[in-house]
Amino acid sequence: MLNLASLYLEKRDLPRGQNEAADLLWEAVKLGIPAAYDQMGAHMLNGDLPGGLNKAYALMQTAANMGNPQSMTYLGRRMYAGSDNLVPGYWANYPVALKMLKCSLAQGYGPAAAELEYLYFYPMDAAGSYMAGPTPETKDRTTRILHEGVKQGCDMCANSLSRQFGGRSDTNEVFVPIIDKARGKRYSMMSDLISANPDRHYPNLDKILPLPPAPLPPWDGTRDSLLLAAMAVVPPPVPAKPTEASKRKGRYFLDAAYDLMLTNETTREANAPFESYWQPVADSETATMREFLAAIPPGLYSKGERFEVPQRFDETLRTWISPKGLAWKRVLTVRNNGGAAEPRTAMNLSTTLARPEPYVDCLGSKPCKQTGVWQPWVPPGHALEQAINQPWRQAWLTAGQPFPDPKRDWMLPIDSSELKWHLMEAAPAGSVQAKSK
Repeated sequence: MLNLASLYLEKRDLPRGQNEAADLLWEAVKLGIPAAYDQMGAHMLNGDLPGGLNKAYALMQTAANMGNPQSMTYLGRRMYAGSDNLVPGYWANYPVALKMLKCSLAQGYGPAAAELEYLYFYPMDAAGSYMAGPTPETKDRTTRILHEGVKQGCDMCANSLSRQFGGRSDTNEVFVPIIDKARGKRYSMMSDLISANPDRHYPNLDKILPLPPAPLPPWDGTRDSLLLAAMAVVPPPVPAKPTEASKRKGRYFLDAAYDLMLTNETTREANAPFESYWQPVADSETATMREFLAAIPPGLYSKGERFEVPQRFDETLRTWISPKGLAWKRVLTVRNNGGAAEPRTAMNLSTTLARPEPYVDCLGSKPCKQTGVWQPWVPPGHALEQAINQPWRQAWLTAGQPFPDPKRDWMLPIDSSELKWHLMEAAPAGSVQAKSK
């Protein structure tokens, strides 16, 4: 819907245009899609759609409250003006700006790191007044935040680090620890790669371009080798084995590539509120009736389709009886992979590589066991599944190194001990990466 609205505004599908784009975006807003609030606000700010500044900022604030990283980055940039140099369209709210930008980057939105460069290099106090000039600590923090931005697809971050390591003429603006033209060249090529495909992430950048004092691994100077080393690693899909559900017929059939997972979402309506698999339940019924209902497989119902009320034959009463207090629990479809770590990306956004065998995993609270690419993973159905089981969350780590802390680094409410990391690619024995600690 959002892409189609953009095409209408670009006049790619005449005679559709502004009105049709606005209708689509408002429909997406009514569905509660955070990105719809952001795009509607952005189009109003740019003058593509009517509404004015106040309405645009209200929409973007709503999107930010919902967690949209694009709106958080935009508003964060507008909020870090110092109290002594306010200009129209900017507000002095440094603490909120900092939190918004950090939260945006923690979601994998690289451009937020480019905004944090200035805030980290020239820190302010809570009132928005500049503190003492750059220190070794603020310089190190600036370097690391830009490096993280490169991993998340920020070409401005790569450009900045390329100039820094290449040697800036204005030494007062230098924050990297050393001048290293070889590193600068790699960052320059990373900027080109990101510009060519802004949707791609490079979570394993440290494999080919780590920050000092780690040594630079060998590189043949080609664009493809830099790309393959830095991008995410996903395993090849494993053919699913036949399941009980894949042998059923009609509404109870489910392709073997998927499995079913019961949720706590319940309806007592006579018709399905939306298309999904549904399981009949009756918590207030007898144990016999509950066992009977549990034996009925989840069925696929279309939106508005009437549920089939199950009936059990009572041997004592010699009649068919329906359950009292009948409800329907929604059942989700999940990938049938046995809970294995199996990240997926769109085409050309990752490289496919078979996992090293035997499989190696490690709790996030323990040190890394082996140098290589590691993928964080939580079980299907976990509340943070969509935030953690992402290929861009991967990390290239050396043996003995701690894993990223989800609370500190990702701003997610989960302890390291609850998170399991899976080895997706091992460093070749004897390589520079395998030896470095």
